[in-house]
Amino acid sequence: MKIDWAALGSVFGVSLVSTIGLVGLFTLGVVALAKQEPAASESAGGPAGGSPAGSVALARTGAYACFALCAAAVAYGIYLIVA
Repeated sequence: MKIDWAALGSVFGVSLVSTIGLVGLFTLGVVALAKQEPAASESAGGPAGGSPAGSVALARTGAYACFALCAAAVAYGIYLIVA
């Protein structure tokens, strides 16, 4: 039995980078959703100089884009395994 250490290292490296990337992307989406709540309350009647309503929509759109990219990456991974 011979182990191809170069291939094993390559698989490990790709899986490590993709895992860190997906977790980071998902975290970015969660943070964007969390930032939207205080911005919405500030623009609804909070202190002057709060975030405009456009930034709330931008944060929500960015969060949904992050979640959609995560779902697409997971779906692609499942496709690679099944196909």
